[in-house]
Amino acid sequence: MNSERNSHRSVGRPREFDMTQALDAAIRIFSERGYHGTSIAELKAEMGLTAGSLYKAFQDKRDIFVAAYDRYKQVRADLLEQALSSASTGREKVARVVSFYAMSACGETGRRGCLAIGAAVELVLSDAEIAAKVAGHNRKLVTRLEGFIRDGQLDGSIRHDADPASTALALFSYLQGVRIAGKTGELENQLLPSGEAILRILD
Repeated sequence: MNSERNSHRSVGRPREFDMTQALDAAIRIFSERGYHGTSIAELKAEMGLTAGSLYKAFQDKRDIFVAAYDRYKQVRADLLEQALSSASTGREKVARVVSFYAMSACGETGRRGCLAIGAAVELVLSDAEIAAKVAGHNRKLVTRLEGFIRDGQLDGSIRHDADPASTALALFSYLQGVRIAGKTGELENQLLPSGEAILRILD
């Protein structure tokens, strides 16, 4: 009986660290320094892990990056859903997406940069799995923008002669570009007005 209880406790033993906090720390350092510019030693220090804990949870640096990337995209998706929750018209939905990305390009978050864009630049040509992840998320966002544009054309908030597919791609290109523009902080006072400007293609 005693051994059964001990065995059960061993199987159900909690992790030695908080995975969410560790991955959030990995997101920060990967976003700031890029994949190739981040060492395992820096990850251990930033994540607050010993080598033993790190390698119990992850195989290598790439494994940490993939987990951090998935966490990053999920957090961003949840935040975007919150921003979209009260939008009613198609134009308002597009405007919420644009504002979400423009705001993310400001301040400390903007200077840290976007993990997804960093992955696209550094890894898509050398890592098929990460390339597929990036392509899938990009495709999903473009498709969603196209849907919002069609919604806006139906509800009258977006001009009817706008081509949904090409307009969605133009908006997507702005969303990616504004995160890159936010890295230096030099253009910060122009980032939110730039969002208002890009929305004029819907009028």
